[in-house]
Amino acid sequence: MSTALLPDLRARIAALDWEALGASLDAHGCAVVSGLLPADACAALAATYPDNALFRSHIHMQRHGFGRGEYKYFAHPLPPLVATLRDALYPPLAAVANRWSAALRLDVQYPPDHAAFLARCHEAGQVRPTPLLLTYGPDDYNCLHQDLYGEHVFPLQVAILLSDPGRDFTGGEFVLTEQRPRMQSRVEVVPLGQGDGVIFPVHHRPMQGTRGIYRVTMRHGVSRLRSGKRHTLGVIFHDAT
Repeated sequence: MSTALLPDLRARIAALDWEALGASLDAHGCAVVSGLLPADACAALAATYPDNALFRSHIHMQRHGFGRGEYKYFAHPLPPLVATLRDALYPPLAAVANRWSAALRLDVQYPPDHAAFLARCHEAGQVRPTPLLLTYGPDDYNCLHQDLYGEHVFPLQVAILLSDPGRDFTGGEFVLTEQRPRMQSRVEVVPLGQGDGVIFPVHHRPMQGTRGIYRVTMRHGVSRLRSGKRHTLGVIFHDAT
């Protein structure tokens, strides 16, 4: 995606049915944005993975017990496409985050623009960018986890599938688990197409119970790839220490 198309991306994100996406997050713990990125932008972004100059860190999952596969965190300045996604997705997600914070009676409010939230992170020493590219090959997977990185955590994040399932890879489903108090965990498998984005909680979300609203703990991961290669963009809104 050329930089000339970025204003159109901002406009499309602003025009999404955020009421319906918020309702899906409330009901299911995730919401899918179909066709968030076009196929050519997905391919171009995935093709940047070998360019180490774009990244600040390279993680091999198996070395750390995270699974199998690898990922790289982008360095400053973020690529224009990644920076635009982060900046444009934040405001409507901040409205959801503030509603959830109130429901859980948390003393946290999120400012309406991303720059103000990043300033809060940076004042606390969280200055390293967290958007990342992930790549998986046959038999690779990502263990269930949470992307926290510091004291200040924005409670929602977005993963965008850059590869075409069935053509580029098989297996490798995006998975969420929901750990509810005194109950068995619930699993949500989220089918995605190339360019689709899934919005999901970083660490917890509110749920309506018979005695009111309570907090459930969320984790996410990727099931084992059967064949091919899978690339994903992760858009995390808080920076890291």
